[in-house]
Amino acid sequence: MYIYIYIYIYTYIHTYIHTYIHTYIHTYIHTYIHTYIHTYIHTYIHTYIHTYIHTYIHTYIHTYIHTYIHTYIHTYIHTYIHTYIHAYIHTCMHMHAYTHTYMHAHARIHAYIHTYMHTYMHTYIQTYIHIYIYIYIIYIIIYIIIYIYMYMCMYIYMYMYTHTHTPLTHIFTHLYTSLSRVCRSCSCMHL
Repeated sequence: MYIYIYIYIYTYIHTYIHTYIHTYIHTYIHTYIHTYIHTYIHTYIHTYIHTYIHTYIHTYIHTYIHTYIHTYIHTYIHTYIHTYIHAYIHTCMHMHAYTHTYMHAHARIHAYIHTYMHTYMHTYIQTYIHIYIYIYIIYIIIYIIIYIYMYMCMYIYMYMYTHTHTPLTHIFTHLYTSLSRVCRSCSCMHL
């Protein structure tokens, strides 16, 4: 009779552990991992990317473009044109007498400056701005990819850690092993 009671207890405990605890572990931990961690990662990373990186891009690039490049264009090129070229023209022209030939040369130099330099300025500055901004955007995209890769590694680590080193799994495994030994020892004694 004791054998049947112990077999019943052993079967019941074994069934309980395998059914309830496995159900609990698979349901709760999987639900926790898939709901909470996915929600956290998607919410946090999306919030971070949309808030911080968009703010950073809009603030930094716009500030950089509007402040640095415009300051550079207006200060350097205007200073260069007004100082160097005008000084060159006035020096060259004043060194020679104003004859019809030199007046013609003066007109040609002014036409050259207004045609060539304006074309050069617009082409060079536009090319410079576009190349620099593309390089900067590529740098930001690489940063985002590294950031997402880091979070994916963290997610994989958390997933592996919760599946292999869960404290509940360790406790229930220990409880199951202890109860199995007790039931086996009791059933052996009464045989």
